[in-house]
Amino acid sequence: MSSEGNTDMAGELVLVIDDSPTITKVVQLVLTKAGYQVATAPDGEAGLEATRAQRPALILLDFVMPKMNGYQFCRELVSDPALREIPVVLMSAKGDQVGERFVKVMGIVDYITKPFSPEAITAVVQHTIGKYHPARAEEDNPSLVTGEDLAATDDADRTHARAAALGTLRRSIIDVVSARIGALFQLAQSSADPNAQVATDAAAIAEAARGALDDATLDAMLSAIDLSLFGEGTPGLRGDLRVVPLAEVLQLLDVQEQSGALTVERSEARVDIYFRRGRVDQAVASGVPDEFLLGRFVTDAELMQRADFEAFLDSRAVVSGPWQKLLGQQLVRLGHLTEPDLKACLTRQSSELIYEILRWRHGRFRFAAGLELPPHVIDAALGLDVEAVLMEGYRRVDEWHLIERAIDNFDVVFLRNEDSVAQMGRGRLTREELAVLELVNGKNTVKDIIRKSRMGSFEVSKMLYRLLSIKLVRRRVLPVAV
Repeated sequence: MSSEGNTDMAGELVLVIDDSPTITKVVQLVLTKAGYQVATAPDGEAGLEATRAQRPALILLDFVMPKMNGYQFCRELVSDPALREIPVVLMSAKGDQVGERFVKVMGIVDYITKPFSPEAITAVVQHTIGKYHPARAEEDNPSLVTGEDLAATDDADRTHARAAALGTLRRSIIDVVSARIGALFQLAQSSADPNAQVATDAAAIAEAARGALDDATLDAMLSAIDLSLFGEGTPGLRGDLRVVPLAEVLQLLDVQEQSGALTVERSEARVDIYFRRGRVDQAVASGVPDEFLLGRFVTDAELMQRADFEAFLDSRAVVSGPWQKLLGQQLVRLGHLTEPDLKACLTRQSSELIYEILRWRHGRFRFAAGLELPPHVIDAALGLDVEAVLMEGYRRVDEWHLIERAIDNFDVVFLRNEDSVAQMGRGRLTREELAVLELVNGKNTVKDIIRKSRMGSFEVSKMLYRLLSIKLVRRRVLPVAV
């Protein structure tokens, strides 16, 4: 055992689970030199077998692997009472983007970013085994998100949502009351008969406010906010995506043939999925990127030219309330779309929203059973089969994992390999691939390409991945500061 990295914990068994032979060999060499016993496994299934055969003191786990990925491995691990206390350190090329999401989730207690130095991996192993040694297991239990963690997250989410709902209610009251009081003062000022006085004292203003806030107006205000935030309704199901994956929630609602609204929230983004007897009638969202708005799907299907659609938006009267949900009906009424066209676009929009949130690994969900569906959802009546949506969603998630090995964030910049483009010719590329290729100029980030191409992030990333694989583009390497 080398003196460097010598601790009283050295000699413990460390299991390395990674499908890269290079990574496993390097980690095995480094940790063996530091005095640890090291076992390796090429995927999650083999890793579970190795864990059950000889319980390790620590598991170093890759996230993206064949057969069983890191997340699935952790789910299996914590489902076994004999294994759930084993600490797991995530090894990820995505670093902070993946690691911070999973710390304290399903046994994952720390993460290290690939590529890592021998000193870094040794330090992480020493620290983790020292902290989570069985002698300290009762003091530091890393196995799952604690009840306190979930309660704090839930309280923070509810506080934020309650504040937003109160803000909506406050603005609505101010708008209604100020309009009525403004009319009162205007009437007083414009009275032609000096003897005909219009009262504008406190009593008159209070009476005007009471008249403005009649039952119908208050009912309309309350319908715009989530009453469950104020204890007026109890959702049938709620939870944290870090503990219960969204796919399992969708499957449950499908099997039980539930009707109601499933709300999924993360930061400022919110997606409402409306169910009718276990099928999805529509998914609508707020706080999401423009790629999920209806206009993208209308122009993608070539039902309207982009310029015509933008001209329609510019000329369209802005109405109060969730006007984007009414956009489709307006396009139909004005003859831009047919009803089948609109239904096809709404189907794709709802599906894409669900595919997107299937990738969310943190956030909150709640289901309000038996909730009356909004008129626009009743009109849409998409009746999407949950199992079919999930199958495509799983396929995309797997494809995302593959893509993310090459495109680990949307701030990456790519360059065209002009010689390869000239040699191959552009005739073998699709129109969409050509559009993406034209936007690869050594300056545009992936995020810029998504915005300028007006395509979805999945489609753009998939095309960039293909262009990378056939060597028509390459990643721009920034100069190292000296």
